Amino acid sequence: MKIAIIGTRGLPAQYGGFETLVEFLTKYLSDKLDITVFCSKENNTKLKEYNNSKIISLSLNANGWQSILYDSLSVLRSYKNFDRILILGPSNIAMSFLGKYRNKFIFNIGGIEWQRRKWGFVASRIIKHSERITVKNSDYIIADNEGIQNYLKKTYNRDSYLIEYGGDQVKRIEAKNEYLKKYPFLETEYILAVARVQPDNNLEMILESFIHIQKYKLIIVGNWNVCKYGKNLKNKYLKINNIILFDAIYNQDELNVIRTNAKIYLHGHSAGGTNPGLVEAMNIGLPIFCFDNTFNRFTTEEKAEYFNNSEELQDLLINTKEEKLDQIRINMKEIADRRYKWEIIAKKYFDVITL
Repeated sequence: MKIAIIGTRGLPAQYGGFETLVEFLTKYLSDKLDITVFCSKENNTKLKEYNNSKIISLSLNANGWQSILYDSLSVLRSYKNFDRILILGPSNIAMSFLGKYRNKFIFNIGGIEWQRRKWGFVASRIIKHSERITVKNSDYIIADNEGIQNYLKKTYNRDSYLIEYGGDQVKRIEAKNEYLKKYPFLETEYILAVARVQPDNNLEMILESFIHIQKYKLIIVGNWNVCKYGKNLKNKYLKINNIILFDAIYNQDELNVIRTNAKIYLHGHSAGGTNPGLVEAMNIGLPIFCFDNTFNRFTTEEKAEYFNNSEELQDLLINTKEEKLDQIRINMKEIADRRYKWEIIAKKYFDVITL
């Protein structure tokens, strides 16, 4: 079968949940399927092939206002030439005109993007309209979380296939001298969050909870300088002595060292389904404290700890016993080993693609 994958920045994966998904789909399925991946200008690749899969590069960005053009052009170049088209994320105006080809389209909605607080009213309406079009014109819909499945059923009366994300590409790396020199906090007890800096990830709630906690250091790795919101947060909390704010770290070994040695992983995401960063932390076997919503509870099978505000988070950080943390650690690793492995995820995609 000839398969096109569209909607991501492309390969090789540099960052992003969908990009990592495509990396491992091509790794595990290219011997069974003839795969072509559409790549954006942002990916800046000169490759024509990767992981035994073909690459088509377009001179458009996969993010921002160009994303609608990028995704639509990818669809228009694919719908006649491929047996199945895997669409990752909704921004396909072109889908409005291709209803008779719906048996070719496999749509992974990702999160409920239009609900994210970073979008203004107009952008939110456009994204929601694109979501509705893509759901309507796709025979096969993938949800990465039971909460997304419930949303699709309630909003569009559509059933979907549940396929989450893997996280076993993340490896435990203990702190050695070379890392201790660069990151001396590795020898202390610290709490970690890794996230895009946007309002729906509740980083200010997390930061606020540490103003009155001196027991631990807080380390947050994020893209602080890409928007006014992030710059303002960084300026507000940077000088608090038990808070350390890092810009995005793209060296995976360094990031894995920081993750491996964290005492607790904080996950503040309030929108979206199964978050890749969360399942990566679970694969490492970190104790998890999550913002309390259905998506996070489904992902962790209600075996993490949950908070709704900074006061509840403070209480958890101060009063959760070591025995409880050890049990959460064991539970998170067991769930990850059972559900969040890339070989398992790729097999589920193959089963849907070949229906």
